[in-house]
Amino acid sequence: MTTGQQQLHAVVIGASGGIGRALVDALAARPDVGSVTALSRRPIDTFHPKIAAGRIDLLDEATVVAAATACGERRPQLVICAAGLLHSSRVRPEKSLLELDPAKLAQVFAVNTIGPALVIKHFAPLLPLHGRSVIALLSARVGSISDNRLGGWYAYRSSKAALNQVIRTASIEVARRWREAIIIGLHPGTVDTALSAPYRANVSPEKLFSPDFSATRLLAVIEGLAPTDTGKCFAWDGREVPA
Repeated sequence: MTTGQQQLHAVVIGASGGIGRALVDALAARPDVGSVTALSRRPIDTFHPKIAAGRIDLLDEATVVAAATACGERRPQLVICAAGLLHSSRVRPEKSLLELDPAKLAQVFAVNTIGPALVIKHFAPLLPLHGRSVIALLSARVGSISDNRLGGWYAYRSSKAALNQVIRTASIEVARRWREAIIIGLHPGTVDTALSAPYRANVSPEKLFSPDFSATRLLAVIEGLAPTDTGKCFAWDGREVPA
């Protein structure tokens, strides 16, 4: 991931989640990474010399601005947004149209689409003007419109499809100034975290990934990207997810 001999500065948003924390730890262990800013609503505990914890709330743009401002002098070459919402104490994936609720739809879109859009808005200007840089946002295969054969999960599917459109649109604009910048979506697979816990009963053991495995695979995908890949979505195995 290095540009020449320069150690990169990475930012991970959603660092307190299962995948987010695994990404933070995996990045900090790499010799080509000089520092990692780990951002989350509740800052993580860390004593690692490379990791600096900070606060961000994707539902509050002021905190996104503050976090970006704090990172600005370091010019991060890698920004990963690992935050997302599938379910909560109030939200469950819908099985039918009858379960659609405007407030819950808005909540899921706020976290899965609007929040990441604000990350691109405020962190893209921090990317170095020269040299390769990446903004990666966790999406999902269920956000693929052409691959939807089961239905259901209206809010989650739609919010991830909308995120993919945000990524595509932003990639076109950002490339006009940052020619080597790459903005992509990432599908991590089904990962053994709190997000997937209620919905993995039918997932075979070989398809249920640990956070560490998923983080390792996602970083490998990022490392193999070229500027021509910007605006796309890739799965943990490197294959492009159809729109």
